[in-house]
Amino acid sequence: MLRTYSRACSPWTRHLSRSSILSFQSKPSILKNLKQEQEATESPIEMAKDSHLAPVEHHFKVAPRQPTTKAPFLSEQEDDPNAHLSTFKQKIGQWVISTFGMDMDKSRSGPVAGGIYFAECKRQALIYPDEPMSDTAKFYYQTLGLPVSFSQQVSIIILHYWILSVRMRALPFKYSKQYQQKLVDRIFSDLEARMSTELAIKSNRIIEGYLKDFHTQLLGCVLSYDEGLMTDDVTLASALWRNVFSASDDVDVRHVEALLVYVRSQLYVLNKMSDRAFGFGKFRFVPPDQVVTPISKHQEELIREKTKAEFAQMTQPSHQSVLSMDE
Repeated sequence: MLRTYSRACSPWTRHLSRSSILSFQSKPSILKNLKQEQEATESPIEMAKDSHLAPVEHHFKVAPRQPTTKAPFLSEQEDDPNAHLSTFKQKIGQWVISTFGMDMDKSRSGPVAGGIYFAECKRQALIYPDEPMSDTAKFYYQTLGLPVSFSQQVSIIILHYWILSVRMRALPFKYSKQYQQKLVDRIFSDLEARMSTELAIKSNRIIEGYLKDFHTQLLGCVLSYDEGLMTDDVTLASALWRNVFSASDDVDVRHVEALLVYVRSQLYVLNKMSDRAFGFGKFRFVPPDQVVTPISKHQEELIREKTKAEFAQMTQPSHQSVLSMDE
């Protein structure tokens, strides 16, 4: 059911032109307006806590469905830290790659985008009853005061998908498409599985209806966030208010500002990563309790040299890549 549905997602895959990429890199933002000698930059969590408004009570006509069980975070093989190929199978795999000249950047898109980056998106707002919240989940549900519901988790997953997709769209075209598609396919297959297991929804028709709704939501979010990315912080903040805060009239503007800084921080870090480092899954979302400040040209060069030194030691056929280490 979902496989057919996810393949239908490919027509909406969006790509940034080279001129758009350059525009993004030079676009004014909160971070780039900060002075280098700043003394007291606040993290998103600190910004949100500056507000002294009373928390908003969320009233639901129907109480959100809560998980009745807990599905594996990833697949069983991915969850198992001891799961790996034998030395013999690894050698065979390396021989096949070398002999047949496989495009490893294309092959790598599955485990990186559909594994590493999918996990990064999923864990940000994941929450289960009677379990301690992660620090990032506390940021969304306690600091920002967002309602605890499955649909709210989806909106946060979509936000993090979009953040990653901005960087993916700056990759060479054929790899850009692969990385985006692998990530969105995995997100929707996981949503389908979680609705069936954790939420105990037994009707395939109902699950399919939710998936179509989430797909429509994703399309709208990508368009609105892209508009904010290519215009200004006011437009991006408005998109966050509509899509993450459900356009609530009671929203705390300081909370929207904190989320805006969080998003711009992630985009700044991604913009400083080389294609090679990002394509190999080296990016992790910056926690909301940390501050991202602009780096100097000298620091950029040091990071670039460190990246090149790291990849110079990766000489196996499976490590082959045409992705740039300079941009």
